[in-house]
Parts: sequence; structure tokens; C-alpha cells
Amino acid sequence: MDAARRRSLLIALLFVAIALNYVDRQVLALLKPTLEARFGWSDTDFAKIGTAFQVTAAVTYAFIGWFVDRVGVRRALGWGVGVWSAAGIAHAFAATVSQFIAARVVLAAAETVGTPAAVKSAATYLPVEQRSFALGLGNTAPNIGAIVTPLLIPPFALAFGWRAAFIVTGGLGFIWVIAWIAGTRGLVPIDGPEPDARAPTDWTALFADRRTWAIVGAKLFSDLGWFFLLFFLPDFFAKVFHMTQSTLGGPTALAYSFAAAGALSSGLVFPALLARGWNMNRARKTSMLFYALLILPLPLAIVAPGPWMAAVIIGIGLFAHQGFSTNVFGLAADAVPVARVATVVGVGAVAGNLSGAAMIAFAGWSLAHGHGYWPMLGIVAGAYLVALAWIQLCVPVIRAEHA
Repeated sequence: MDAARRRSLLIALLFVAIALNYVDRQVLALLKPTLEARFGWSDTDFAKIGTAFQVTAAVTYAFIGWFVDRVGVRRALGWGVGVWSAAGIAHAFAATVSQFIAARVVLAAAETVGTPAAVKSAATYLPVEQRSFALGLGNTAPNIGAIVTPLLIPPFALAFGWRAAFIVTGGLGFIWVIAWIAGTRGLVPIDGPEPDARAPTDWTALFADRRTWAIVGAKLFSDLGWFFLLFFLPDFFAKVFHMTQSTLGGPTALAYSFAAAGALSSGLVFPALLARGWNMNRARKTSMLFYALLILPLPLAIVAPGPWMAAVIIGIGLFAHQGFSTNVFGLAADAVPVARVATVVGVGAVAGNLSGAAMIAFAGWSLAHGHGYWPMLGIVAGAYLVALAWIQLCVPVIRAEHA
């Protein structure tokens, strides 16, 4: 197999892995009505499970990027998918909030491998003109998972039981691991040998670098909305529009269809602006500003005349999130030294998951105290302009570290 085909296969396998990642994590949210009835959960109980997932992911991200940089993409991602698939299956055997939390903790820890591995793969194996498209395509994967899962899992669970939903979705990961082992042999970095993975990470240089803080702040401000909506969107349709588990899948899938388009749009817009002669700094930040403005109407979803219109409004917000997020990953892949790009992305993900955990906990409090979804949607709407302002403060001019 020639080098171009190997790179294409790598991208395809990464796409499937990240899609499975979001299938496994979304099953619980979609089964919330069933599990609430089965186990007598409150909104606070559900928020505790979600918060445990986010906090675990945040803690794990503190070192998972370093782990990917040290052991390489192939081994790190293979082990990660295997462990998170087993954790997904373990949900089928849980019966208490504590047991579900335990399964979510292992799932969260293993799933953190995905994003640093994907960004490092782009930086290592793809030329600069292909990275944004590959990252955009990769960033559609969560949305494909988020589109397919609400269409398939609720009726599957109604037909075969909620435990079968966890077992089947978790089992798909083990099939992927076999394909990964066989399909990624012989990968060669695009710009010569990879940096020595045994070399110690210079943490002082990493945290002294303003580019690191640009990624950290961007993830802190922009990821809180994504994790909040991923965890609470089905419940939003159930509470605001009184939909049942058998009917809320359609609007949820529609919203995430917009998100998939957003990731692809960013992967196409940035190269197109470069082709017009724009420099990297202008092209990247103009793209980000477009998406930050596009998400501002998000709170209107609460007063939409019906669930489908609300899904369109939320979908536009998710479109904007994914476009913005793809640009953040592109910034990391282009501007951060390749030897530590996964580490920087991992540190950024710590910030994103902590802010996501805070939003999920806040949402549980807001719902329990009768404030509804207004506060969270308002915060999310303005967060992306704050993220862009932070990037501008940290990195006034973006320059490519490696091309």
C-alpha cells in the first residue's frame, strides 16, 4: 500500500474511532427517561454521573497527551478504544448511581486518548494544506455518532432492553481495534522520523509558551457548551417540549446534523482563505469570528414554537461550535511544535472538560431550582467571543511552527 493510501486509511480509522467514542458516551443520555424510571434517579443524580465523567476526563487529559506523545498514536489509541469499549459494556451490569459512576469514570479516562491522538496524527502524517480538512472531517465524527445514536438507540432499547444497547455499542469497539492493528502498520511521518518519544517533555517551556495558553483558554471557554448540550440535549426536548424517549431522537439527530456540517465547513473554509492569499493569522481568526457570531442566537431555542424549530436553532449553535473547535485544533496542529502537540491538546482538554463539568453541575442546580435552561444557553452564546478574544490576547499573530 502506498503512502497516500496509508494516510487515507489512518484518517478513516480515526474517524470511526471518534464516532464510536461519542456513540458510547451518548447512550446514557438517550436512555435517561428509561433509567430514571427504572432506578428512581433525580436530575441531581443524573448531573452527578455527568459531572463524574467530565472531572475524570479532565484529570486524565492532564497526562494523556504526554502519554500519546511518548508511546505513539498506534499503541495509545488501540489500548484506549479497547478499554473504553469494555467500560461501555460494563454499564449494562450497573444497578446503582455509584455503579454507573464507576463505569463512566473508566469510560471517560479511556476516551481521552481520542482527541490528542487525532491532532498528533494530523501534525505528524499530513502536510499543512491537508490538516484542516482532515481535522474538519475528524471533527464530524462526534456528530455522526450523535446523529446515528439517537435514531437507533431508543428504538433498539425499547425492542431489546437498555442493557443490550450498552453491550452492542461497546462491542463495536473491539471490532475496530482489530482493524486498527491490521490497518496502521507501516505508517511513515510526512516530514521524516518522529521526534524521539523517549526524550523528556520540557514542561517549563510548554507552560511558558503563549501558544499553550491560547489553546487552554480557547478550550476552557468553548467546550463548556458542547459538553452541556451533549449531556442534556435529549432532556431539553423532554422537559421543554414534553417529548418522550421514542420521539426525541429525531430533533436531537437534526441538531447534530448541523454540527457535522460545521466541522466540515471549517475544514474547507480555512484552506480556501489561504488559497486566496490570506495569511494564516487572518484566515484562522476570521473563521473563528464567523462561528463565534453565529452562535449568539442560541437562547432563542427556549422560546421556539416547537421542537423542530428549536432543533434548528440549537443545530446552528452546534454548527458554530464545531467550526470554531476545528479551528482551535488547526491552530494547535500548525503552531505548536509537533513533539508536544498532543500534550498541549491534552492540557487544553483538561480546561475544556473542567468547564464542561462545571456547566453540567450548574445545569443540574438550575433545573432542580426551577430556573430551567435559560442560564446555560445564555452563557454558551457568549462564550465563543470570549474564547476568540483570549486567543488574540495570547497570540496576536499566528505563525506556523511546522509546514
